Amino acid sequence: MSDVTNQHLASLFDDLPDAPQPIYAKLKQAISLKITSGQWQVNQRIPSESEVVKALGVSRMTVNRALRELTAEGFLVRHQGLGTFVAEKKAHSALFEVHNIAEEVAARGHKHRSELLVLESAKATVEEAMTLGVRTNHGIFRSVVLHFENDLPIQIEERIVNANLAPDYDKQDFSLHTSYEYLMSVAPMTEGEHLVEAILPNPIECERLRIQASEPCLQIKRRTWAGDDIVTAARLLHPGSRFQLFGHFGR
Repeated sequence: MSDVTNQHLASLFDDLPDAPQPIYAKLKQAISLKITSGQWQVNQRIPSESEVVKALGVSRMTVNRALRELTAEGFLVRHQGLGTFVAEKKAHSALFEVHNIAEEVAARGHKHRSELLVLESAKATVEEAMTLGVRTNHGIFRSVVLHFENDLPIQIEERIVNANLAPDYDKQDFSLHTSYEYLMSVAPMTEGEHLVEAILPNPIECERLRIQASEPCLQIKRRTWAGDDIVTAARLLHPGSRFQLFGHFGR
């Protein structure tokens, strides 16, 4: 083993927690700490399964479980014949909350920008009216915005808005401010719902997101209310390789 690998293993051993828990869980905690603290950088190769087994004196099954679970959770990526590496961190949003995408990107230390693709006033179709809980031909706005993180597209935002509740929606500059900011200022959200599913993108979506047709996307259909009224309904499409949802459950 190289001197660098020996150093990684020694520091990993030092970081194993003393708490009474299974060894694989201790190993997971120590490795995730190395990654989240920045001691192990993105795309850095970590000690192999056999190296960890030999250095820590634990079973291969224990090490395999720890690495397998960390891979499933997005901390690591394993390349056949090459080794295990620290994975690039995916963008993520809270499953049970609604946030400003610009703030989420900034919180990751990255730069957000957006391109407005469509912004129009219209009369609600039957389907749109049912979605917003209004009558057919009710005044609405439609918008399509492409969001970027460090110049990489991460979200297509397709939205319809109740024009009575957000009358100046079509006057906003969505290259400077997000729709979230404006809608929260005129009709603060009191309730929301999400429908999440995996889909394959169509050719236009592939072009906008710069992905292959075979790459699955995460689609979020969201509606938000202000009091008893539905303010907006949005379809948010993310490349699966660049995005994940996170939810925390309390007891």
